[in-house]
Amino acid sequence: MRRSSRVRAVLTVLVAWTSLVGGGTAWAETGARPALRVGAPAPVAPGVTYQEFSLAAAHGPAYGHLLTADLGAPGVSLDLLSPGAVAARSTVSRMVDRQGAVGGINGDFFNITETQHPGVEATGAPVGPSIASGRGLGAAVPDGQRFGPALPRGATTRDVIGVGTDRTARLDRLALTGTVTAEGRKLPLRGLNQYALPVGGIGAYTAAWGAASRLRATCGTDTNRGAPCTADTYELTVRRGRVTAATATPGRGAIASGSTVLVGREAGARELRRLRVGDTVRVEERLRPTEPGALRFAIGGFPVLRDGRLPAGLDNANSAVRTSAGSGGGGRLFYLLALDGGSAYRTGLTVAELADLMRELGADDALNLDGGGSSTLVTRDPDGGRTTVRNHPSGGAERAVANGVGIFIRT
Repeated sequence: MRRSSRVRAVLTVLVAWTSLVGGGTAWAETGARPALRVGAPAPVAPGVTYQEFSLAAAHGPAYGHLLTADLGAPGVSLDLLSPGAVAARSTVSRMVDRQGAVGGINGDFFNITETQHPGVEATGAPVGPSIASGRGLGAAVPDGQRFGPALPRGATTRDVIGVGTDRTARLDRLALTGTVTAEGRKLPLRGLNQYALPVGGIGAYTAAWGAASRLRATCGTDTNRGAPCTADTYELTVRRGRVTAATATPGRGAIASGSTVLVGREAGARELRRLRVGDTVRVEERLRPTEPGALRFAIGGFPVLRDGRLPAGLDNANSAVRTSAGSGGGGRLFYLLALDGGSAYRTGLTVAELADLMRELGADDALNLDGGGSSTLVTRDPDGGRTTVRNHPSGGAERAVANGVGIFIRT
């Protein structure tokens, strides 16, 4: 029997009931891991359930919250929770309310601070790529520019978990392919709505970016996030295929719909300086998946489980409150997990323990998302509209985050 099938069968039997952590929650031993106890599933909406779980981890007890969505059920879908712009932040509960989701968790790591670049605004933009309702919003920053724990061997900021147009979930990688064609020259596009550009690159910023400053895109290097900002920069505004403005320093403020701002650093800046107001420019960009089939939704993180196996080199020493998204059942079942940040459980799990937990809960593939004070799981009554934060955020209150994963019921 497949591991995910075995776990679901055991949970159906619901043997060895005990009472734990108060509140009258009924718990069952999963059988796969004696230390793991999982509560009975409670319906959130048709095809969506909520459960609590606890386990004894290496650094202390862990307690958490799980949403399971059946993507084969009528009307059940996943999409990106967004604050309304790539470079913006909001709490998970506000995003769930605003977008009408029935549940959700926080998402990707993000540009949370700029202490190493005094005077430079932290954009709040995510590390990895994102796709919402089939539309690519932004691409991945260079690996050396990311926030969050060190990447496991073989992982990259381009890694995502998502759902294809075939309604099945999968791990994938999204690479930006694009060009800037101007005055008979074709230049590679190296960035799309991202807080850090590769050294020597040109990035495109659209209305989806928001109003945050684009100066951060020219700070750091491909291997050192804290390296100084370069002064060798240039910015052009393109509208209706022509350059309408040029400036030496990346700007800020909302970008008009239909306009594209091009930011260049080093060699990219030198290429942009050759253009003048009135010149013809065509910008083309696409987020290209590695696996066959288009993605309707995608969010960045790093893989901790692939085809039921833990990748080599996962950290098994450092423990923290964590968030994860995973899929099982051939991509039909989707799992959203957030650990509780209450004082009794704040030691959390190592990345390797998280991966093993996701596997025991039924996932075949899983991604590690932003954790610590960002870890949040929310449910919303689809009829009454009441939103509930199910976990205790470790900072004492919800943190405003870059994005999240939302479960929706479309009628």
